[in-house]
Amino acid sequence: QVQLVESGGGLVQAGGSLRLSCAASTRTFSSYAMAWFRQAPGKEREFVATITRTGYTTYYADSVKGRFTISRDNAKNTVYLQMNSLKPEDTAVYYCAAASLQSTVVTGYNYWGQGTQVTVSS
Repeated sequence: QVQLVESGGGLVQAGGSLRLSCAASTRTFSSYAMAWFRQAPGKEREFVATITRTGYTTYYADSVKGRFTISRDNAKNTVYLQMNSLKPEDTAVYYCAAASLQSTVVTGYNYWGQGTQVTVSS
């Protein structure tokens, strides 16, 4: 069982930055691929970014490519999402997720955090 706890969300103006963190309670963090998803009101949860177990390979949704960076620190059991040049359309609840294999779909992940709200004002 893996428990995930996100933090770092908040209210920011368009063009600003935020850094989300996701702490995992497991001794085998390095055996999981990690990802960030987001869900805006009235919309389905969508993929944002994913990172392999070693951190060597990352993949991003087109909507955030060049603005967001996913990273991980296996010594700290933590995955991060650095979000720059934020836009109002980035407003959503952001979730981190863990799985044995890297995936870009919701159904590919076994474990989910409770989410953290990110609001970008125009």
